[in-house]
Formats: sequence, structure tokens, C-alpha cells
Amino acid sequence: MPRQPRLDSPGLLHHVIFRGIEKCLIVKDDTDRLDFVARLNRLAVECSIEVYAWALMDNHVHLLVRSNNYGLSRFMRRLLTGHAIRFNLRYQRHGHLFQNRYKSFVCDDESYFLELVRYIHLNPVRANIVDDIEALNSYPWCGHAALVKGDKKSWQACDEVLLYFSKKRKIAIKKYQQFMVDGLDQGQRPELVGGGLRRSQHEAPGDKNQPERYDSRILGNGEFVEQVLRHHEEDLALTSPQEKQRLADEYIEYICTRDSITDEELCSSSRRYIISNARKEIALKLVRSYGLTATDVARRLDISTSAICKILERNH
Repeated sequence: MPRQPRLDSPGLLHHVIFRGIEKCLIVKDDTDRLDFVARLNRLAVECSIEVYAWALMDNHVHLLVRSNNYGLSRFMRRLLTGHAIRFNLRYQRHGHLFQNRYKSFVCDDESYFLELVRYIHLNPVRANIVDDIEALNSYPWCGHAALVKGDKKSWQACDEVLLYFSKKRKIAIKKYQQFMVDGLDQGQRPELVGGGLRRSQHEAPGDKNQPERYDSRILGNGEFVEQVLRHHEEDLALTSPQEKQRLADEYIEYICTRDSITDEELCSSSRRYIISNARKEIALKLVRSYGLTATDVARRLDISTSAICKILERNH
């Protein structure tokens, strides 16, 4: 099945996961880790993205964030592209660092916010990087330590998390700590990371023959799924042609930067794999996610409309 466009309306809570390509390392030492966290810090502030939980592992990252008018996709492009360029320069490597498409799931705050905070911050314990909660309290590469130490980082929304437990900070920290301990035996929780489980399994209230609405991009019950999809459709209807073109230009710039190719090469007659693959990714994204016509994309890439149609047909 073709990939569906991302759901990125302002105010939505997202569980984001991105991994090194073929499970390769995305950080090799503390210098890499410090650089990644500094970049996350800077971009979260610049883009006004709220970060509630995070865990930097050796070959993947978990984030729990809330998007705004800046957009999750733009924030993630800057985060991933910046880190990949710096990492490749440091280790004199070439090619992709991350899997092409990060995972992001829109989440129902009421049901999943705290569960996701706990799940993400327990990653180092589940991976046996740290032995227990006490060791996690001082572990610098996830957001747990900032919560229990009462740090007020400008980029990590500690207060928003602790207010779920109490208005009094000391009591909130104590309750949060116990909440973390209570989750140690919960295991991998595939339902929180896109493990292929149906997230809306119950029948709709009052109608035993009508199943709840389900969407693999959304973590929540049928009512929440309906609400998110309705707002998404409204947002698409309001998107102007100029805005669609701006988003398209940004995506093309991202692909060219990622693959180290120029716009002239992209629009040339070259059949090099890296350029052909870039054209394919761009065509699929611009038509399926941004609503451009095959003719619009063909004109932008300086190729025939029939070539764009063939790409779309081959990638159903």
C-alpha cells in the first residue's frame, strides 16, 4: 500500500521515531550525543516545538512532541538533515544516515500522554544501557533526569509533564518517580510504537455492527480518529496553491541536500540511480501529500507528465 500523508495540524501530540539506515549507529560517542542534543535544544526553541519526552539511543531516537504552525515536518527535516551532514563530515562517510521516512503517530493526550512519557524514558532501562531507575535519574541522554532533578530546561517541557501528577513540584516528582517504577515490567509495548496492532478494536457505542474508525497513523479510539481526520481534511481544503508550492519547494530542497545533488542535476536527463530515485520520491510526495497534479510536478522537474504518471502507477 502507498504511504499515507502525514497528519500535522497545529496542536497535535506526536510520538516520533527515527532510526539509522539498516540499523547503523547515528551517534558513536558523547561528542555526537552532545551535538545532537544541542541541535534538538536549539531547534525546539527556534521552532516553538514542545518536547515532553525524548530518548537518544545508539541507532534510533524517540520524541514526544507537540507541533504548531511551524509544522512537525519542517522541524524534523532540519533536525535530521543537520545531524546527518555533521555526522557524515565528522566520519568522512557518504550517503543516507537515517531511514528515508521517520515514523510519527498522532496520539490522544488523555489516554496516551503519560504512557508515552514513561515508555520513551524507560528505553535505556529496557535496552540494558542503565541498570535501574536510580541509574536513569542521572542518565544524560534522555529526558527523565531533567524531570526528577527539577531542571527547567528552556526546550524540555518539564512543568507540563509534572503538572499531570501534582501542582506542587516535590510531590509531582515523587509521584512521577513511582509511576516510572510501576512501568518497569510492562515490556516493549508495541501498541505505542506502530507495531502493527489495530489501535481501535472496540465497536462504536450503540451500534454493534459498526466498527470504530481506524487509522494506522493515529493512536486513539474511533472518536479521536474521526476528529483528527476531519481536521486534517479541513486543513487540506484551506491550503492555497501558493502554500502547496512553497511546501513542494522546501521538500525538493531537502531531498537535494540529503542526496548531495543540485537542482540542475535533478531536472537534467541524467539516469543515475540517486537522481532517478530522488525524482521518484519527490513525485510521490508532491502528488500524494501536497496535492499537486502530475502536470505540476512534471513541469517543476522538467520531465514529461507521462513519466510522472508511470512513477505513480509503479508505486501503488
